[in-house]
Amino acid sequence: MIVGVGIDVVDVERFGQTLERTPALRDRLFTEEERALPLNSLAARFAAKEALAKALGAPAGLEWHDATVRKDEGGRPHLVIGGTVAARAEALGVHAWHVSLSHDAGIASAVVVAEG
Repeated sequence: MIVGVGIDVVDVERFGQTLERTPALRDRLFTEEERALPLNSLAARFAAKEALAKALGAPAGLEWHDATVRKDEGGRPHLVIGGTVAARAEALGVHAWHVSLSHDAGIASAVVVAEG
């Protein structure tokens, strides 16, 4: 059963300008392992975190560091969650996540499906 679906798009150049203007934002939004990634990948991961929040109903209080996007051995993205995100997912009965990331032509996008 699908519990929620989220989608988000990010203008990569604008996102990069925002990170340059507000350097502390990189630390606030991303885990240590994510911060070292190139801008396109950061923008896609930000889109994934936004899409994840939407799939969970966009509740107040979710912490950015409680969700990380990693790639498996084949390069397929997946979510690792904890803390506030895991608590909300458990409350909704989410048992599996489906994640798709893309970045092309200056746009990064992500779709997240929460499955119960």
